[in-house]
Amino acid sequence: VQLQASGGGVVQAGDSLRLSCAASGRIFSHWNMGWFRQAPGKGREFVAAIRWSGELTYYADSVKGRFTISVDNAKNTVSLQMNSLKAEDTAIYYCAATFSVTEGGPTTNPNWWGQGTLVTVSS
Repeated sequence: VQLQASGGGVVQAGDSLRLSCAASGRIFSHWNMGWFRQAPGKGREFVAAIRWSGELTYYADSVKGRFTISVDNAKNTVSLQMNSLKAEDTAIYYCAATFSVTEGGPTTNPNWWGQGTLVTVSS
């Protein structure tokens, strides 16, 4: 499985941005796909996840109500719509595949990672 993330950029606080992750290879409907991020000087943290079938979504508390994850099976893409961006959302965003997740967050590490895409939010 290969994952290709895109859509990062520089925006102002309050703006919106949409990230996309193009997936190639065989992907199973029960797989979880998602996004993680790493801010400067910090560890990588979970952002959002969705079942490849489109059922079940999970979000970190810090992004609930502002970010929406979606999947387009026809295009083999997972997208992250980010609204009301804040300076603290500045990070490198990574898409990832196949990990277990609950309402409390991931319980296993992803097996596949895409390259990161940088999101910079200026205040």
